[in-house]
Amino acid sequence: MDTREQYEKIFQYCYSRVANRDTAEDITQETFLRFLEHPEYQKSGKEIQYLYTIARNLCIDEYRKIPTETLSDETENIPEQSKGETGWIDSMILRKILDRLPDEEREIIVLRYVSELSVSEIAGIYQTSWFTMSRRIKRILDKMRKELKEEGLE
Repeated sequence: MDTREQYEKIFQYCYSRVANRDTAEDITQETFLRFLEHPEYQKSGKEIQYLYTIARNLCIDEYRKIPTETLSDETENIPEQSKGETGWIDSMILRKILDRLPDEEREIIVLRYVSELSVSEIAGIYQTSWFTMSRRIKRILDKMRKELKEEGLE
C-alpha cells in the first residue's frame, strides 16, 4: 500500500464529505494516526478498507458536531485538471447531481470513482456482499444517468 497515494485519496474523500479543507486535513491525519495505533490493521490484508472505515466514522462524528455544508460550497478549491468550457459546465452539472444524491449514495460514488476503490473494498466498508454493492452502484449510476439526460448531457 502506497501511504502517500492513500493519504491524498483519504483527504479527497474527507473533503468531499465535510466540504472544509482544514477539517478534512484534520480528519485525514486522525485517520492515519488511528490506523497506525493498531498494528493488526496493517497486517490484515484489508488496510484500505480499515482506512476508509475510520475516515467514514470520523466524518460522521464531524457531522454530529457542526451543521453540514453542501459539496458545491467549496468545490472550486479542489484541484482539477484543466478542462474546456464544455467540460467545466458538464462538471458543474455533475456536481449538482451528486449534491442531490442522499449522503450514503454520494459517498459510495466518491469511494468508487474518486478514491478508486474496488467494489469489494467498498462492500467491506459497508459490511455487505460484493454482489449487493455492485447492484447498488449500478442503481445509483442509473439514477445519475437519468438526471444527466434530463439536464441534456447524455
